[in-house]
Amino acid sequence: MPDRDRDAEGRARNARPRDALGRPLPHGVVGEERAPEGVVRPPDVALAEAQVLLDAGRPFHAHEVLEDAWKSAPEDERQLWRGLAQLAVGLTHAARGNDPGATTLLERGAENIGPYVGRRPHGVDVTGLVGWARALAADPSAGRDPAASAPRLQG
Repeated sequence: MPDRDRDAEGRARNARPRDALGRPLPHGVVGEERAPEGVVRPPDVALAEAQVLLDAGRPFHAHEVLEDAWKSAPEDERQLWRGLAQLAVGLTHAARGNDPGATTLLERGAENIGPYVGRRPHGVDVTGLVGWARALAADPSAGRDPAASAPRLQG
């Protein structure tokens, strides 16, 4: 059995190219450019990058940007960033046709960002996102075209 793909620190890391929805492609195939992992971005930059990726129909890649923000956020904002990352993964599952996974992640994401309603940290439209997530969780097939159903993170 061949050695697993590893990153520079020796951690197991799948180096296979990915499609726009994050699904692994065969080695040697040209895939989508991946967002670099472990990048600490200011909140406004993370939100802007994630929005560009969502608008381009790349919610899996937006999730990676939001996950980095979650991991580097101050404690009082971690639940917000975690929830935003979960919303992006929920849209990814909806686009892939995994309705149960979409529903679970969208509901979980809405629950995680819900406590921030009224505070609008970094201009995040928490109320709008909770409504969007619950509507898509009720009908995940509405997310088959992720660019057309991408939420507005700020507003």
